[in-house]
Amino acid sequence: MTTQKIAITVPEEVLTRAKAAVRRGRSSSLSAYVSAAIDQKLMQDELGDLLDEMLMESGGPLTEAELQTARASLSLPVASSRRVRGRK
Repeated sequence: MTTQKIAITVPEEVLTRAKAAVRRGRSSSLSAYVSAAIDQKLMQDELGDLLDEMLMESGGPLTEAELQTARASLSLPVASSRRVRGRK
C-alpha cells in the first residue's frame, strides 16, 4: 500500500492521548495510530450507510409503535428515548 503524507490539526488533549497510546505499544507510530483510527471510522461510516440502505429496502425506519412492540416482545425496557434506526 502506498502512503501519502498529510498535515492535520487535532485538539491538544487528543494528541496527548494518542501519543500515550503509542508509548504503551498500542501502535508502532503516531502515523500508524492515526491511520488505524481513520480506517476504523471509515468502516463504521460504511456500515452505517449499508444499514440505512437495508432499512430503506425493508420499508423504512421503525415507527415508535413498532419499536415499542419489538422491545416488549424481547422483554427489553420500553423506552422512547433511544434513536430510531435510520434517523440521525
